[in-house]
Amino acid sequence: MKSKFAWRWPALVLVIVAAGLYAAFGLRGGDDLAQRYKQQSLVRGSLTQSVSANGTLNPVILVSVGTQVSGTVKKLHVDYNARVQKDQVLAELDDVLFAAQVGQDQANLKSAQASLDLASVNEKRAQSLFAQEYISRQELDQAIQAKKTAAAQVEQGMAALKRSRANLGYSVIRSPVSGVVVDRSIDVGQTVAASFQTPTLFKIAQDLSKMQIDSAFAEADIGQIREGQKVHFNVDAFPNRAFHGVVRLIRLNPTTVQNVVTYDVVIAVDNPDQVLLPGMTAYVNIGVAHREDALLVSNAALRFKPAEAPQEAAGKPGAKPEPGKKKRDAASGTVWVLRGGQIKPVSLTIGISDGRNTEVLAGELKAGDQVIVAENGQAKGKSGGPQGPQFRPF
Repeated sequence: MKSKFAWRWPALVLVIVAAGLYAAFGLRGGDDLAQRYKQQSLVRGSLTQSVSANGTLNPVILVSVGTQVSGTVKKLHVDYNARVQKDQVLAELDDVLFAAQVGQDQANLKSAQASLDLASVNEKRAQSLFAQEYISRQELDQAIQAKKTAAAQVEQGMAALKRSRANLGYSVIRSPVSGVVVDRSIDVGQTVAASFQTPTLFKIAQDLSKMQIDSAFAEADIGQIREGQKVHFNVDAFPNRAFHGVVRLIRLNPTTVQNVVTYDVVIAVDNPDQVLLPGMTAYVNIGVAHREDALLVSNAALRFKPAEAPQEAAGKPGAKPEPGKKKRDAASGTVWVLRGGQIKPVSLTIGISDGRNTEVLAGELKAGDQVIVAENGQAKGKSGGPQGPQFRPF
């Protein structure tokens, strides 16, 4: 009887050992997966979608001061950053030639006035002689014509004198507006020529407490921008400070560079402490959509795809855009979750995104559910599933 059951004890021991090994190693598959993948929970919160571009800060009104006459710069009365008032003298050109021209035109006017006086006397004398029939009608008409010609020469002389005096006045360069000199293009002794194109001598910003950003937005983003939208921007000079503005104008004139079409969006900026200077580069962000209490999923989860996805994931609805729709128009995405010791895909309907998180509009997940965002870099088997027990060789 003893020999009949003696062989069963070793078999029973082997069964117990096998069960122990399975409990020790086989049931650890789910824990290994949890350690292999990095997960993140879905949360609820606010989300703002924005479009961004670079721009340049400029004064709202920048006046270029030129000259209408040519000459040599004799004096400079202002320099860079000088605050000027309207009609304040900025510079003076050499006025010797202009003053001489004024003198010449004055002399010509006096000569013309004398000729007019003589013609007037001759005209009166001719009228008297004609009345007494001592001269013919033709001689009277010649006297009248000589007086009119002399009067016209006087008017011509007055106009020439007015022009020469204006040129003399133009030799003194005055500020057309009150503001700050931001640029000066001339020095004493320099000759400026205004024969074909008026040269720019100074640039004056009328009010630096009001600035604007001229930013170039891509045509893909311009449809979401509206006048009155709030703008946030930063500058390199103050990297830790946020500035604000408002979209004032979307210019309809496009700019095309290497087949890339952009539109100029003008942003109004208040600069009360005048720390923002003309020419600074602004990094602009315009909020185009906002959601409160939205269900948010990390963009890393939407981008994640396991190295060897289960075959059934290929036929999941929502994993690909619907036929006939472009990829950019698809409002769906796929995330991966741990369920029953395996990774499985879950289809979601998604909305706006801020580049880090995306709004979830519909799907099987809720706040607190965890999704896979990355792998932790542990060793993977061929099937991507849990590993069996590994033994160190003797």
